[in-house]
Amino acid sequence: MLLSSLTRRALGAALILAGLGGAAQADNLVWTFSSTHPNIVDLEFYSQDRNHVWPGNGQVYYIDDYNMHTYNLNCYSGEKICYGAWVRGASSTYWGVGPNNSQFCPDCCYTCGAGNVGAINLKP
Repeated sequence: MLLSSLTRRALGAALILAGLGGAAQADNLVWTFSSTHPNIVDLEFYSQDRNHVWPGNGQVYYIDDYNMHTYNLNCYSGEKICYGAWVRGASSTYWGVGPNNSQFCPDCCYTCGAGNVGAINLKP
């Protein structure tokens, strides 16, 4: 039987909580990004274990220069988080899981509490 994305995330969150004895431990995951794309790049982070997005509330992080940008996410220890980035106004150009966590990406997800993510450069 296939489970919906929301059902899988709820189940994943429940498994994380169960693995922690019912109490989720707060932790963090630090990401560092730069972009060499000539346009503004929008960026979000998506939990794969619960229905949560950073920064959330319809907002996005954005990169509009060639500098390094650091994002410190508060998350639950053991939670799997993926990044999605896309060119503003042209969501068909994307990195990671893309806008709305809509694409498959085997190497753009990291585990909360497992250390900092190395620098990621979003190239054209």
